[in-house]
Amino acid sequence: MQAIPITHRPETPAAAAMASLSGYPAAVLCWLLSAGVYIAAKWVAPEMPPWGLCFWRLALACAILLPIVHRHHGAMLSLLKSRPLELVAVGAIGLTLCQGMIYHGLNDTDATTAGIIMAMSPIMTMVLARLVLGEALGLWKALGAVAALAGMLVIVAHGDLTALIHLRFNAGELWIVGSAFCWALYTVLLRRSKFGLELLPLVVLLLGAGALVALPFHLWEIFNDERSAMNFHGLLALAYLAGPGGALMYYLYNKSVEMLGASRASMLLYLQTLFVAVLAYLLLGESLHDYDLVGAAFIIAGIVLATLMKPSAVAGRI
Repeated sequence: MQAIPITHRPETPAAAAMASLSGYPAAVLCWLLSAGVYIAAKWVAPEMPPWGLCFWRLALACAILLPIVHRHHGAMLSLLKSRPLELVAVGAIGLTLCQGMIYHGLNDTDATTAGIIMAMSPIMTMVLARLVLGEALGLWKALGAVAALAGMLVIVAHGDLTALIHLRFNAGELWIVGSAFCWALYTVLLRRSKFGLELLPLVVLLLGAGALVALPFHLWEIFNDERSAMNFHGLLALAYLAGPGGALMYYLYNKSVEMLGASRASMLLYLQTLFVAVLAYLLLGESLHDYDLVGAAFIIAGIVLATLMKPSAVAGRI
């Protein structure tokens, strides 16, 4: 989940340093568990349709977390009554569509490639924040966005210039690009909506909203004979997606935001790409393609330009 600003912070520098130090293990484990979602979804893709996987993950994760946030049930109910359509819209974009597109894409592309493309989402967020929220982009962020876009095009075209010219792209990678865009849009919508609820209770509401939107898609799959295979493999993958890769991952992200702050916790998202590549190699036997490496190099360059380069005093605004 994308970070929501947390107002509480440790009062003393020593306490802040200790909180930050203890927050990193939670953040690292969070993104390791998140990387495992790609592996589990890819592993079970031939047996479970994407929207069924999406619905059950969201519904079960919501059910697991709901008792944990019992102290916030009153505030959650008030928000649900006052702004139901906004909650459903944000949950649909950031959870239903984002995850459903990933699971669709993993039918036709490697988990490693999917992880690299999803690293584009923070860059997309910066661009959308400029368009939707009017946030200043700046020269370096703009150059970073262009570099990252070039890397994404290299990956979806498999490094083939003629494929770019004739617009011939792999369908699986296009699904993942769509997922990254939905995550970026979801992040921007969260900033604009300002729901005024703590992160974890808000996550639970959005999980429920996402499951509600995913249900019709799952029913459509069932009516079209794309039934989920609830065999050992399917149940094992679903147990991981809903438990360690769902409820626990969201809980750890919430803790890392509290301890590290929203910006630092979000920047550690890039660990997910590394973890996906390592786990896909160890568990799925995947390896990096040449176009993955070239595309990743462009994306990394874009990330460095967008996040590490400081604008000069005379730098223009975009």
